[in-house]
Amino acid sequence: MADRPRIILDCDPGVDDAIAIITAARWTDLVAMTTVSGNVDLDKTTANALRIRDLMGLDVPVHRGAARPFAGEPFHARYVHGMSGLGDIDLPPPSVSPDSDDAVEVIVETTRKEEGLHLVPIGPLTNIALALRADPGIAQRVASITIMGGGASGGNVTAAAEFNIYVDPEAADEVFRAGAPLTMVGLNLTHQVRMDAGHADACRGFGHRVGDIAAQLIDHNVDVHALGGLPGSGAMHDPCAVLAVSHPEVIRSEHRHVVVEVEGRYTRGQTLVDERGRMSRDPNCRVAYEADADRALELILQAVREAPNA
Repeated sequence: MADRPRIILDCDPGVDDAIAIITAARWTDLVAMTTVSGNVDLDKTTANALRIRDLMGLDVPVHRGAARPFAGEPFHARYVHGMSGLGDIDLPPPSVSPDSDDAVEVIVETTRKEEGLHLVPIGPLTNIALALRADPGIAQRVASITIMGGGASGGNVTAAAEFNIYVDPEAADEVFRAGAPLTMVGLNLTHQVRMDAGHADACRGFGHRVGDIAAQLIDHNVDVHALGGLPGSGAMHDPCAVLAVSHPEVIRSEHRHVVVEVEGRYTRGQTLVDERGRMSRDPNCRVAYEADADRALELILQAVREAPNA
């Protein structure tokens, strides 16, 4: 693939984060992975990033990041991702420790050494906000900050707020106000890209370990959504942000002004999208609205089929 985008994947694995790592390994040049507390605590998200790296034999550094949000206590999604963060998947412990415990400094220094990188945060935005605090010039040096988070039509943790933004709305607020080339790939988009038992069976049919693990992750995701009253398939949120960078034609987005609510009693963590047309404030973000879901799913399955170490 010509002109593969070079990305730093900031993640909190996480079932769909693991699929996003597989997707990113196929369709981008992974410069680094940084970890943040989110779906599970930081020790587990870091261990899971390392476990997926080991599974695929990736030569990509993993840097441990923020263990807690800017305000309040950490909030996790074990009810979705299981106690380990990877459902009931049986992967061995990481073979090595993380490459550093300073993800924020790595983001700052890497974006100083190489302009035009894409930051792809698919967990809470704590690391990204801390990096922008340390060096606001990141906003002008990166090609994009493409987040999986928020949405234009409601939340999943509350009626208003999506998980990644809800966990650390103060950090998200700073990122949205930083003046960076920002794209929000939120729930209104990611719920269009769903995987079911047929996709899991396809992964098993690839006849290799990565495919078997991907199948188990998809099965877990489907089962969790069935318990939540949505039987049959589960949204594959995080890979959508990767594909928005690697295959932007798959995602239709529009310029909008977006603010993050940090004080509302019922709306804390909401990403409020200004849809007023000519009366709107100047856009600060591209908001993803429509996915070519069939193509997105083809790309995810191809990434699994052609995964390193397969």
